[in-house]
Amino acid sequence: MLKAIMFAAALATAGAGAVYAQQSGGTSGSPGVGTGSERGTMGTERGRGTTGQQGATATQNLGSAQIMTTLPQHASAVSNWYDQNVYDTQDNKIGEIKDMLLDQQGKVQAVIVSVGGFLGMGEKDVAVAFDAVNTNQRENKWWLTMNANKDQLRTAPGFRFDRSKQQWTVAAR
Repeated sequence: MLKAIMFAAALATAGAGAVYAQQSGGTSGSPGVGTGSERGTMGTERGRGTTGQQGATATQNLGSAQIMTTLPQHASAVSNWYDQNVYDTQDNKIGEIKDMLLDQQGKVQAVIVSVGGFLGMGEKDVAVAFDAVNTNQRENKWWLTMNANKDQLRTAPGFRFDRSKQQWTVAAR
């Protein structure tokens, strides 16, 4: 549970930086000063619930921090992705999302999918492009799918999280 909370906080911080960067480029001439009428985009839009369409976001300035008074339209919660199962096109479970990799602007570039194993033994973590994962809703729950099967993911290059560097690195064979 603590891992999920820390993941959500880190992703929210990175996403807030992207919102701040987009809104600080307004016409007011003062960096970081929002008027409440800025319009911006975040992420990619593929019918997956992320903010791909432009939407007004009202902000309130408190010192150097921008506090949002409304939420971005079509934003997707981290909990819809993190620790969620991923299925192939025939609805067979092929893995579980363990992490998401963000670029400097806060846009998700890749997801780390854990495949194989049983009760944590023999698992392999592979990187998949964010756009390779599709979302649907079934019975009011997010359903993540990929156009790949478990064998394709098992043969993909593996990665491991290096805690001392706080980054993902190529796994030793």
